Amino acid sequence: MNAPELVEHALDLLLAKDMAAFAGLWAEDGILEFPFAAPGYPPRIDGRAAVADYMRGYPDILDVREIRQKVLHQTADPNLVIVEFEAAGIVVATGQPYSMRYIAVITVRNSEIQSYRDYWSPLAATEAMGGAEQLLDGAHD
Repeated sequence: MNAPELVEHALDLLLAKDMAAFAGLWAEDGILEFPFAAPGYPPRIDGRAAVADYMRGYPDILDVREIRQKVLHQTADPNLVIVEFEAAGIVVATGQPYSMRYIAVITVRNSEIQSYRDYWSPLAATEAMGGAEQLLDGAHD
């Protein structure tokens, strides 16, 4: 699977709430980074097993129902893809609507995610989740 196909597949799995398969796309030593992580939120997750553990409870926090405004940007490096998208759904704890814009910079090698840098707004996430305590509780589940 080439990089753009893998990214499309990853977003489909996220929408399907198949977190085990989503994490299974990572290389054994792949990383998930949050360059704009809020204080107390993990800035980096190392390895497929840690990504799987981190993502396991995601559907219990956010019920993502739609991926909107998806744009894939291919780069001069065929293994590097930049994707812009909006995830829309419901915050499970509050029942409130959720809508967040993301930019991800993803490096794929051997049909696995080697690096996934997830750029999102901690302030917007805090507001969407109903406050800092709820955001941090979700990060530590």
